[in-house]
Amino acid sequence: MTRVGLLVAAVGVGLAMVGFLVGCCVFSAPRHRGPTSGYFDGDRFRNQRPMPEQGSFLKWQWTRRPGPWAPVDAAPGPAPPRRVDAGRMRVTYVNHATVLVQLDGVNVLTDPIWSDRCSPVSWAGPHRVRPPGIRFEDLPPIDVVLVSHNHYDHLDLATLARLADRYKPRIFLGLGNSALLERERIAGGQDLDWGASAQAGPLRVSAVPVQHFSGRGLCDRNRTLWTGFVVEGPSGRWYFPGDTGFGPHFAEAASRFGGFRLALLPIGAFQPRWFMSSVHTSPDEAVRAHAALRASTSVAIHFGTFRLGDDGQDEAPRRLAEVLEASPPPRPRFWILGFGEGRDVPPVPE
Repeated sequence: MTRVGLLVAAVGVGLAMVGFLVGCCVFSAPRHRGPTSGYFDGDRFRNQRPMPEQGSFLKWQWTRRPGPWAPVDAAPGPAPPRRVDAGRMRVTYVNHATVLVQLDGVNVLTDPIWSDRCSPVSWAGPHRVRPPGIRFEDLPPIDVVLVSHNHYDHLDLATLARLADRYKPRIFLGLGNSALLERERIAGGQDLDWGASAQAGPLRVSAVPVQHFSGRGLCDRNRTLWTGFVVEGPSGRWYFPGDTGFGPHFAEAASRFGGFRLALLPIGAFQPRWFMSSVHTSPDEAVRAHAALRASTSVAIHFGTFRLGDDGQDEAPRRLAEVLEASPPPRPRFWILGFGEGRDVPPVPE
């Protein structure tokens, strides 16, 4: 190669490195600053217990054997009721980890995403294969939003901005994440540490440990806290972990709070297990989590919307149905709701 060629190559490599660093800074979220704890060393968060090694991302990409996915052109479900009275609890599955839970006159939305992609850019990244089960315009007034962590399929800035502009809800997040909302001029964010609680009208919202990780760019892995939530009200308590691998945190939540009237449990993006098992529960593990939580009713979430793992579009709900069918009586009440389907959650038996 000539000296000119070497110079051009060097300039190209230099520009690529600059682009890499710029992209890292642009897409990365603000990091948490605060005192150290048993799971925060002043720089990064970690899980309560060392989790199994996740395996090589590059190896997964090189050896992927994804199951089939196909676009679904489905009509949205009916508009949910504006509110439900005290004593009732109603759950509506929207898509992915987005669920509307209505109780005691309060409407709560989990990890809301109505965007076409879960990505830092609008022209690339995982594209939804089906429309949301409820039109954004058909939502009832949203009082509380729970955001489990800052991955793009769970913390969707465009949707949060729409919700904040239209309803001005309280938005609860793990430590460090409200700074991203403030940077984007989205009002209502409030950080919660594991073990902390806040009051939202008649409801009490508590952050609880789960097993996962965080990061939106190349340089901010584990700089903000991922969290599950327990919501308690006069009509009962319910559990939402966002994304999580299986672990003792389910039983610990039941030990701290007692059983749950409702649990929202993720089942999708679980393949391949050698890569996903430390951060995503499988359908089999979701049934184990239902038992560990002492949940009266569970609802499957985190499937059939974005192609994120190697499991096929219908593999997770199909496998869950098989596990439930094979369970000895009395079988767990574990619902696989249709997109946009809502049901009243039965009270916990006396």
